[in-house]
Amino acid sequence: MKTLSEILQIVAQAVESLDWNRTPRELYEPIDYTLALGGKRVRPALSLMAADMYNADLQEVIPAALALEVFHNFTLLHDDVMDKAPLRRGRATVHEKWSENTAILSGDVMSIEAYRLLAGVPEKNLKQVLDIFTQMAIEICEGQQKDMNFEQQQSVSKSDYIEMIRLKTAVLLASSLKIGALIAGASTSDCELLYEFGINLGLAFQLQDDYLDVYGNEKTFGKAIGGDILCNKKTYMMLSAIEVAKGEDALLLNKWIESKPSAEKIKAITQLYTQLHIDEICRERIDFYHKKAVENLENLSVSVEKLQPLKKLMVKLMHREE
Repeated sequence: MKTLSEILQIVAQAVESLDWNRTPRELYEPIDYTLALGGKRVRPALSLMAADMYNADLQEVIPAALALEVFHNFTLLHDDVMDKAPLRRGRATVHEKWSENTAILSGDVMSIEAYRLLAGVPEKNLKQVLDIFTQMAIEICEGQQKDMNFEQQQSVSKSDYIEMIRLKTAVLLASSLKIGALIAGASTSDCELLYEFGINLGLAFQLQDDYLDVYGNEKTFGKAIGGDILCNKKTYMMLSAIEVAKGEDALLLNKWIESKPSAEKIKAITQLYTQLHIDEICRERIDFYHKKAVENLENLSVSVEKLQPLKKLMVKLMHREE
């Protein structure tokens, strides 16, 4: 069994081996730039870790792991255009550094290259892997559209929000695990348990992101606190507050939602969240999905020792500095 650090080293070397030195440079340089920004490399790591639990030859899984990483970064390229985000991982986004048209076209190439990489998986697994990957790709787009729809919808339920983050975030983690296990020859039952583990981990991770956007430490969280509040994003926190607030609290919440972005707005809505115990409501839901993820892992037909790398990664993802 390989450690998490060993898996991440394999991923880093594989990503670095990709050759984007092609022409026209205006098309390929942004791809090289994007992948060089790094990131956690969680998706390819999950695919390799899942395969390693079943003693697979990891070289057979690397094409799929690379496809998952390239595809993930393609989605970020296009997300940044839609969100008009100026920064990604502390550096200028592609549409800011080059142009929106470049970001769109370079992203298109990345999505196509992901499929070319995927074609390198063993032939016996190719059809199933393609089916999982394609369904995942469609669902991510569905999740992004739902997220954009929420900006215009007056009423969004918490179950609507959970479904959106399942599609936009969790299915990529889940599919990474399932693909790795499938190539490794894991049973259908284990493949499905790993998929559900990825879904529950993804939901817990995104909900924690919502929580840390309000209650996190800016220095360790890695981005400005209160950004979701400033843009009235319909997060689990905000939707819970809208659901719980009554009378004067509801009037005050609506007043601040309708107000212009300011430090005072962040402070006032955060105080309301605390007063209404929204922090506790969110933490309870994070714990709910976290426990489900642990149960998924413990029901796998592998030894306890083989679960340790995935459990360590889960701890790393779920215990970010607050």
